[in-house]
Amino acid sequence: MSRPQCSRCLRPVTHCLCALIPSLDSRTRVLLLQHPSEVNHALNTARLAALGLNNAQLVVGEVFDDLPSLLNPPGYQARLLFPADDAQPLQAYGPSDEPLLLLVVPDGTWRKARKLLHLNPLLAALPRVTLAAGAVSRYRLRKAPGPGALSTVEAIVQALQVLEAPTSFELLLKPFDALIEGQIAAMGPAVFDKNHG
Repeated sequence: MSRPQCSRCLRPVTHCLCALIPSLDSRTRVLLLQHPSEVNHALNTARLAALGLNNAQLVVGEVFDDLPSLLNPPGYQARLLFPADDAQPLQAYGPSDEPLLLLVVPDGTWRKARKLLHLNPLLAALPRVTLAAGAVSRYRLRKAPGPGALSTVEAIVQALQVLEAPTSFELLLKPFDALIEGQIAAMGPAVFDKNHG
């Protein structure tokens, strides 16, 4: 018998995070393309980001037939947040910068994210932007595949902090931090230290 689930944050009702999810405005529009395997993941950080940002959209799938319309909202230019040799570092908006950015963020393991690009040539063809090197993840429950590897919500927060400085988007990380703390508490200190300490 499965536990009752919150229909908004998809967490068990007893561990609902909705009270911690902010409602933040951003000039940047964020489009999250989520691999279906991530939907029921315990740490569905893309969903937390989409719920906490008023100018964000979460679309689940592998092949996105409506990509042309998703990538071209009026007044925005699309950029893919994904590493590449020719990826440009993100920079803060000037006061009159137009058009604004549509930040397209694939959500999944690195392998699944690459698969999304492979299956959607329009996505793969977008100009790429990247985060500054050396970011440290707060995601203490997972071995990062390399230095600077962040969860989806952390990458979005870091990107928005750069683009929209000095506005802070730290509040987006509150439910994420609570999720991590809850999982550590559930496994107990001994298990946490053995596996992640």
